[in-house]
Amino acid sequence: MEEEVVLCAASHYERKFYLNPEFEMLPESIRQELQIMCVLFTEDVGGVLLIVYDDAGNLELRVEHQEDDFTFDEIGSVLKIKELQQTKTELFEALEMFYRVFYLGEDVDVTDD
Repeated sequence: MEEEVVLCAASHYERKFYLNPEFEMLPESIRQELQIMCVLFTEDVGGVLLIVYDDAGNLELRVEHQEDDFTFDEIGSVLKIKELQQTKTELFEALEMFYRVFYLGEDVDVTDD
């Protein structure tokens, strides 16, 4: 079974944002960007947005919603995820590298071109 680690989540139902305490060492600007992104997402389409790392260190944006929530915008959530994947590519790549280095212990060769 794959081991997943939740980076952060936001819930439209509870009106709350959660950042995994293991990632408190992230720079304040990154934590704020994650919070704004997640909260705006759930305010726009509803439901719960989870940003999780899979066992290989890849980020996944996952949306869940209550079965009886007829205000949840399923099509909008798919479109919004695609938009975030395009507009936040640099952020997501940096978070994946951070996780691979500090949590998975991978060696990353960073070279300037």
